[in-house]
Amino acid sequence: MSDQQITESILKDIEENQLCVAYINTDGYNPRFGYSIGLVKQFNHPEILLIGLDSDSTEAMINNAKNQIAEGTKFIEGVNYSSFLIDVPVQFVAVQPAHFPDYMGYASWYNDYQDYPVLQMVWPDKAGHFPWDDAFSENLRFEQPLLDRNSDFKFLEERNLGVFTTQEVLEGATILYVYHDDDGDWQFHHQSESGQNEGVLVSLESLVKRDPSLNQIYHLNYGERATRASLEDDWQIL
Repeated sequence: MSDQQITESILKDIEENQLCVAYINTDGYNPRFGYSIGLVKQFNHPEILLIGLDSDSTEAMINNAKNQIAEGTKFIEGVNYSSFLIDVPVQFVAVQPAHFPDYMGYASWYNDYQDYPVLQMVWPDKAGHFPWDDAFSENLRFEQPLLDRNSDFKFLEERNLGVFTTQEVLEGATILYVYHDDDGDWQFHHQSESGQNEGVLVSLESLVKRDPSLNQIYHLNYGERATRASLEDDWQIL
């Protein structure tokens, strides 16, 4: 679909249902997610984002929320809501605006790219543990990143993950080439061919702290590369 067809479909859904639910499937690395379009303008309620569930569940849960909002409910942070899942509750957290470009696409368009609030609906594991609980299932941790935090480190990896760079970068050269290989390893170089420079293993967080613009390509899929001509230029995904 063209961008015009998409926006026309969104407007039609909102006209008919007071809401549109957008859904983006996983690409094999980044988690699947869906979000509401219309809650702010239709109900003066934050938009709702849900990460990590299939499309049917996501659409049903966001529409469930819309129906409750239409009846006067105002969802707030830190409260257990038991009307969405069987046996376990969900909670809401406020999404940091720094995450909007990565997740809220057409909702930002519909809200005129102005400031607007977003709540992330957070689901627990089967034992009822939420992602902020120590006992939360490790296998699910990056299936549902928490967007009320970590805008300083967007990568879907542990902060202390070992990644490869070069001595040239450690001595101050700008990172212009990033490779996320098929095995999941990350490489960060000043140029696409490292030449005679020997690889150096460092923590991913240490590179992001040195160059926060690396957060712009946190979503590189397996086998993808990103390049730029300089620190001031946009990344190009290959």
